[in-house]
Amino acid sequence: MKKVAVIGAGPAGLMAAGKAGERGHEIALIEKNTEIGKKLLISGKGRCNITNITDIEGLIRNIPGNGNFLYSAFNKFSNTDLIDFLNKRGVKTKVERGGRVFPLSDEARDILKALKGYIRENNVKVMLNSPAIRIEASNGSVRGVALKNGDTVKCDSVILAAGGASYPKTGTTGDGYKMAEELGHTIKPLKPSLVPLVVEEPWVGDLQGLSLKNVSIKLLDKNGNKIYNDFGEMIFTHFGVSGPIILSCSRHALNHDYRNIKLIIDLKPALTEEKLYERIKRDFDMFSRKQYKNSLGELLPQKMIPVIISLTDIPHDKPVNQVTREERKKLCRILKNLELNIKGARPIEEAIITAGGVSTDEINPSTMESKIVKWLYFAGEIIDVDGYTGGFNLTIAFSTGCLAGMSV
Repeated sequence: MKKVAVIGAGPAGLMAAGKAGERGHEIALIEKNTEIGKKLLISGKGRCNITNITDIEGLIRNIPGNGNFLYSAFNKFSNTDLIDFLNKRGVKTKVERGGRVFPLSDEARDILKALKGYIRENNVKVMLNSPAIRIEASNGSVRGVALKNGDTVKCDSVILAAGGASYPKTGTTGDGYKMAEELGHTIKPLKPSLVPLVVEEPWVGDLQGLSLKNVSIKLLDKNGNKIYNDFGEMIFTHFGVSGPIILSCSRHALNHDYRNIKLIIDLKPALTEEKLYERIKRDFDMFSRKQYKNSLGELLPQKMIPVIISLTDIPHDKPVNQVTREERKKLCRILKNLELNIKGARPIEEAIITAGGVSTDEINPSTMESKIVKWLYFAGEIIDVDGYTGGFNLTIAFSTGCLAGMSV
């Protein structure tokens, strides 16, 4: 029996602690917060998108940040293994659009309850309100974990699962990176991923709070080449855009450092430009005696009408029966190609996930053990791996946590 310290009681740390405890080790789970699983409880807006039902190749494709590094982890503990693990602990699941898996109850706390039961049955000692400040090592091997209160947890192995740098209010303030770096590990630059985007156009502020469903988007680089496209729901904010398809799109914008890229929104993706033109023409015939500003109510949300009027440069009080063919075509083009210039992303504190972290070159993918310090293991967001929205990042956390716990 070995003494194992696990730093961080998020999904990766909880799974690692339970798995290591299941193997008969003596486990100390060290958590800086006064409760465990704080970030897990707010994931998926409190519903917790646990994983995705795609196959392992599909998981890898949806992890643009070093996905290939995770083959061993996914083969040792896959998405289906995770679903079985939860089912056996009383958590029934359901599958939604895009293969997303949620607890049937739509309650993240049911996932946390299952994990609490898992660590309890495996005699994991939980140390709350115990911030770790340093991993102690000598002769190339770990020896213990120094705590902020001056105590040291002596151990034979450490699993570092301290999370990333996003959502710091939940405790993920980047402490783990400092601990890893002090031991000689390379930390790849930290960037916000799955994050709202900031745009140049000031008129987005007039649309703050407006949610659009069933729109399509595409992201173009500075040369006009398509980087990404998606369909679904988005929302305007005072600084730019957010919502599910924007968060996914942001991971591709990250590759361009959130600069010199355009977001094109198709407000009417179900209609070709020709059919939309005919639709506009019919509406204008119907409202022929009205002013332009009063003719768009069937076509657009009320909040969006003043913005579109401004972008078309058609006088708002112009009688509809005087709007020219060219003006109608311009309106049609704008509705199919509403253009926004991305100038940045919101700070990493507002990102769902952190891109960057401990270099995968310095971690054994078959065990999650450090190649630099013996008996040091990594799990979860602290590693330089990140995926799209859709359950992929939690799958990373559970799978790497399980592999670390199996290997320690």
